[in-house]
Amino acid sequence: MDAEDSIVVVTDTSVLVNFLRIDRMDLIASHSSRFVITDHVATEITDYYPEQQERLDRALAAGVIEQLSVSGEIELGLYGALSATGRLGPGESAAIAYAIANDHALAIDDRAAVNQARRLKPDLVVLGTQEIMVHLIRDGAIALDEADQIKDTWATEHRFRLTITSFRDVL
Repeated sequence: MDAEDSIVVVTDTSVLVNFLRIDRMDLIASHSSRFVITDHVATEITDYYPEQQERLDRALAAGVIEQLSVSGEIELGLYGALSATGRLGPGESAAIAYAIANDHALAIDDRAAVNQARRLKPDLVVLGTQEIMVHLIRDGAIALDEADQIKDTWATEHRFRLTITSFRDVL
């Protein structure tokens, strides 16, 4: 798939942090989609995950991920509406708004945020950390055993749990 043909995925803090914590932004780099974050997500990393800031800075500098601003009229309107509910954080609201306004896919793990996004755009393509890893396994970017080790590391060291026993269960 050519870069200009690839899907753009707007990622929320939740998915981004999963890969930053294990220092595996190389996996995001090997994904066939182009990943972007909003300024709001970058700010959440700075404010709530300062230990991941250097890894994010490296990924941005290397072009693994791109940082964009929520600035268009439609984006700002959606952001304002999502933020006003009080149910979503700024990063979630910005990622959803940017994805919907620009007809991009959304990477997010929070179920309530996914439901809110799908109420606004039922056909929105939503990828969670699990779906991203499955895609990487299928594309040969990571071996199944290594992906399962990462899944276990997320659960034991980073409080992120997938409901599957092994990625084999969903391949």
